[in-house]
Amino acid sequence: MTSPVIPPSPSAADYAAEGDRPLVPETDNPIGLFQDWMAQARASEPNDSNAMSLATVDAEGRPDVRIVLLKGVDPEGFTFFTNLESTKGVQLAAHPVAALCFHWKSQRRQVRVRGGVTPVSAAEADTYFASRAAQSRISAIASDQSRPLADRAVFEQRVAEISSIYGDDKDIPRPPHWGGFRLAPTEIEFWQDQAFRMHDRLRFYRKEGGGWATVRLYP
Repeated sequence: MTSPVIPPSPSAADYAAEGDRPLVPETDNPIGLFQDWMAQARASEPNDSNAMSLATVDAEGRPDVRIVLLKGVDPEGFTFFTNLESTKGVQLAAHPVAALCFHWKSQRRQVRVRGGVTPVSAAEADTYFASRAAQSRISAIASDQSRPLADRAVFEQRVAEISSIYGDDKDIPRPPHWGGFRLAPTEIEFWQDQAFRMHDRLRFYRKEGGGWATVRLYP
């Protein structure tokens, strides 16, 4: 039984009104293609075009997923930052593999990424932490991320206390429990919506010895 809160499947007229969309282009540079798609999403998404789902596994092998923000992408991989003592930080330390998923509704596109994860250097974490607004740095210091909080007022009081120490000081130090990770991709899949669910999928996967191979997938 369908639910009234779930949108109905598009009709033939709906698909016809949307028009055709370009297929995922052939290339030997998936990072470059991702950067192109990210730039287009940044120009069209209403907010957080760099938002991505990050999937990890816990000690029992159970999957866990949440939205985080991508903060860097280059041939070395996809970089994000977090409290290292958070659930995702602990899971990545124990099982350094992860999957990412970007979904850009305005472009009707999706990118999925899988690979191994390593911590970024202390210098890289310092540089990004220093670029954040002072109050964002203070909240990062104050937060015992993912752990139980008896009352919101407790956190707000801690933020106030740390704010009284640093104020708007530009030299607020990065706490040792805060850092970043880089996912080095072994697979990247680009997905482009098409009419009548005839979506276009192009998967890149690492070849032995380096470089990328590609395969088109049925939708």
